[in-house]
Amino acid sequence: MEINRNNVVSIVKEFQVQPDKDYGQNYLIDPNICSKIVQNFTFFENYSVLEVGPGIGSLTHFFSLNGFKYTGVDIDERMIEFLKFNYADNNMSFVLSDIRNYDVSKYEYICANLPYNITTELITYLLISGTSCRKYVMMCQTETLNHFIDTSGKEYGPTSVLIHLLGEIKRLFNVKPGSFYPSPKCTSTVFEIVIKDSFDRKDAVNTYVFAKKMFLNRRKTILNNLVNELKDKDKALEILESCGISPDTRPEAIKPEKFLELSKKAN
Repeated sequence: MEINRNNVVSIVKEFQVQPDKDYGQNYLIDPNICSKIVQNFTFFENYSVLEVGPGIGSLTHFFSLNGFKYTGVDIDERMIEFLKFNYADNNMSFVLSDIRNYDVSKYEYICANLPYNITTELITYLLISGTSCRKYVMMCQTETLNHFIDTSGKEYGPTSVLIHLLGEIKRLFNVKPGSFYPSPKCTSTVFEIVIKDSFDRKDAVNTYVFAKKMFLNRRKTILNNLVNELKDKDKALEILESCGISPDTRPEAIKPEKFLELSKKAN
């Protein structure tokens, strides 16, 4: 069932699937945007896709047209019942679960409209746990995306370190508030993360954990943060010198690759 601005109100009333603020639900009602999002995946017969928080199926409809392995996971029982009713004859499955408690490791593609209140937590979980994923296409609040794309400055942080060690991130397009029901008070952006063909996942995750500690006190120098972690100033100075990093450098000025080098030498 295609969801659009002409039928969304009647669908919501008929099936009692009113958007719930507690779940951060805003339904996409622009079929052109939905189709554009799904077109970012190249469909292979043996690939499977996971949609996080499908809601009333705005994207699900377009995924169903490709006839391949699909799983939608939603925390809201109303949505799962609605989707099962509408896609009963399709080779698609729907699971009632908090995605943070669901095994995402078997999916080659992951699509998610990230709830604003848990965006960073959720993207981190999907990246760390999605061990088979080749490509993520996700949407978040536009102003939040800088936290994931930037590799320096005040909005840069440990999640960006993880993303850039695992793959390549790219903005795709913006989505205006009017494309949702109800309309949020912000613009959203669709982006993709394409996982690199060759990388060490263990090193990337370990570096992310290390970077989290280094960013705990953003205003302190990397030396102070490293001493706090190692409890040994001489060792901290030695490691920084070997990495070519000034002790006065702040964490937000250290690139992901340098965090990887630091992490390996500090652990």
